[in-house]
Parts: sequence; structure tokens; C-alpha cells
Amino acid sequence: MILKTVRTLLICTLVQIGSVFFALPAAAQQQTGQPRTTSEIGIGIGGVVYKGDVAPRYRLKSNRPALTLFYKKDISTSLAWKAAVLLGKMRAEDQEGTNSGLANDLPLSVYRGANVTTSVLELSAGIDYNFLDYYDFRRNLRWTPYFTVSAAGLVYNNKTIAINPSIIYPANTDEEQKYKTRFALAVPVGAGVKYALSEHWNLGFEAGVRVLFTDKFDNLVEQNEQVMNPNSRDLYFYNGVSVSYTFYKINCPIR
Repeated sequence: MILKTVRTLLICTLVQIGSVFFALPAAAQQQTGQPRTTSEIGIGIGGVVYKGDVAPRYRLKSNRPALTLFYKKDISTSLAWKAAVLLGKMRAEDQEGTNSGLANDLPLSVYRGANVTTSVLELSAGIDYNFLDYYDFRRNLRWTPYFTVSAAGLVYNNKTIAINPSIIYPANTDEEQKYKTRFALAVPVGAGVKYALSEHWNLGFEAGVRVLFTDKFDNLVEQNEQVMNPNSRDLYFYNGVSVSYTFYKINCPIR
């Protein structure tokens, strides 16, 4: 009980999540009844897609390849710490709106005619909340939906060009030919499903959004309102599948 209390207090201090999450049991049980902890390492492949001024609508075909590596460590039957790295590349074009027959709906896109190419490296840390007891081996079918939230820092390198460069870069038209490297903060939020292929191997699917604390992701910032919508926030989505391996540690009870 002392170890459980210390663990709960530490969680509340570092994560500052509502106590409703931590009222659940703090240790999973094997069929033998021995308490244990788990850790998990995995790799995922999927796609990332940008949504903002240049791409005001989410377009599935705009997804570009992305790779993610992650590590998880359980802190209760429902919660797990998560650290992850995501590497991806995005591309968005104003002309996609005209090609899809939406030119009349997107006059700003037609006027601007811009496209953005972005490479991003994201580092994040947060928690996963499992809705079912995933490590209950008494279940014939082990799976669970889960919710995930993190804090992330990212470095991105991009370039924005337009049909008429002076629309976006009135002071120096050569700026559009340069790739720019910037740093930003984001809050990744998502949901997924995890399924046990065996005692150690897991298959997962996850989809989520990165809410950015910057409006410079497409370089359409601090320009006149003729080329940008100040009410449109930049963000990007990730969706993909993953394979992971779980390590188990049996904890000897303290007497």
C-alpha cells in the first residue's frame, strides 16, 4: 500500500491529471496473482498531412510517409508513460482545391497559388489511457481502445512558393527559394486500438492530431490578409499502424 500511495502521488505531481484516472488499481495481475510491471518498445509507419491556410480541408490523399518509434512504461492497469519520435514529410498545394472542383469555394487559394513542402522531426512525452485491462491474461481475446495525449517539441524545415512570389514575399522575392528551419511546440492528441498477437507481440492502429502553438508552419504569417486567414490555425495529422514488443517484470512482494 505504501508503494502504491507513493506512486500515485508522483503521478499526480508530474502529470497533473485528474484523480479519476488514478483511482483504478495500480498493479496488473498475472494468472498466478503475482504483481508485475511491463514496458513496451515499438515502431510504426503511417502518414502525416498538414491542414491550415494552404490546405484548409483534410485530404486523405495528401498523406505523406511517416515513421515513429516509441517506448511505453506502465504505471497502472490503465495508464502508461509514453515517449516517442516521429519523422515525416508533408506537402500541401493550393492547386489541390482547383483540381477537385472547389475553386469557387476557395478563391483565396486560387489567387495565392502557393505550395508548401515540410520535413518534421517531433519528440514527445505523455500518457496512454487504456479503457480495458490489456494485460489480463484470463481474457481469451486481449485488446483495448486507448486515448493518448502528449507534449511535444518539433523542429521543421520547409519552403513555401507561389505563382506570384511578391504576393507572399513582397520585400524579397528570393525568400521563397530558401528552406527555413524553425522550432515549435505542439500537443499531440489521439486515439487508437491495440491487439495482442501473442504474449509479447502487439499490433496497433492510431490516429491523432498535433495542435501547434505557432501559425508559422506554412510561412503565411504576418502578411496582409489578402493571402492568409488569421483565423485558420496550422496543425497536422498522423495515422498509422505499429508493431511492438512487451517486456514483463515480476515484482517480488515486500514483507
